[in-house]
Amino acid sequence: MNMIQALNSAHDVMMERDQGMVVLGEDVGFFGGVFRVTEGLQKKYGKQRVFDTPIAENGIIATAIGMATYGLRPVAEIQFADYIYPAYDQIVSEAARIRYRTAGEWTVPMVIRSPYGGGIFGGQTHSQSTEALFAHVAGVKTVIPSNPYDAKGLLISAIEDNDPVLFFEPKRIYNGPFDGFFDRPLTPWAKTDAADVPEGYYTVPLGKAAVVREGEEVTVLSYGTMVHVALATVRELGIDAEVIDLRSIVPLDIETIEDSVKKTGRCVVVHEATRTNGFGAELAALVQERCFYHLEAPVQRATGFDTPYPHSLEWAYFPGPVRIGTAIKKALEV
Repeated sequence: MNMIQALNSAHDVMMERDQGMVVLGEDVGFFGGVFRVTEGLQKKYGKQRVFDTPIAENGIIATAIGMATYGLRPVAEIQFADYIYPAYDQIVSEAARIRYRTAGEWTVPMVIRSPYGGGIFGGQTHSQSTEALFAHVAGVKTVIPSNPYDAKGLLISAIEDNDPVLFFEPKRIYNGPFDGFFDRPLTPWAKTDAADVPEGYYTVPLGKAAVVREGEEVTVLSYGTMVHVALATVRELGIDAEVIDLRSIVPLDIETIEDSVKKTGRCVVVHEATRTNGFGAELAALVQERCFYHLEAPVQRATGFDTPYPHSLEWAYFPGPVRIGTAIKKALEV
């Protein structure tokens, strides 16, 4: 399965198991979603459980919050992460706070799925990486898978979670982790068959990172698409780097990060979003606080630029092997 198929399978498995799960959003029903993640679900489960909504993101999320507090488990799709801003107040002022405001009497077991990041020449309003905005908000979890197996297991865990979860799906690797800087797949995930993603139920826990490459010289922290670019970079450079896929940034597996950096003594953070106030800044601060006496060099970052998202220069905007390699070399020079 590719990531789209794995996410579709997660929906199917959970709708079969839980009659209270519903799916809503723009074009998620008959059309099956703009990227076909929900394809076939309305036909199988009916229009009462998989239904289209008006083009009104604040209404989609407000409806899902009401459903969740009532006892259902809604999965709401925001067609592109860039469209989520009209619903921001609903998410941070309502969904994130209801458990706290009611002293745990009410919960909001909802998932907000959204295609995220660049890679399809979608321009400024279809390509943004918005994760840092939500990582700042107490009460909301933020998940970003990097491969089909994790995508399915993490989505099932998110659906079963009793708190609201932002589930960002890197559309650049929806159909396989290929990258424009290389003429071959970046990882074996590009050639998976159905056996690599189980058909039935399984979970990947939220808040548990994966060490996708072990190494001794430097720790590289990343998530989503950038995991593949980081892996390709260290392979091309021949560096003995340990690459960690965070999987979720809230909750964050700080223990795995700390153990790795204390072992290698060096750390590089890679993400697609803009540099200033990106989640990499938080990671750098946490590593400095917890690993200061083990660090042999300053924490380095390879990120997107502090500019509006450029349509025609999309591939120049992404952190690629040159910028990631430069950051790694700086960490190793000291």
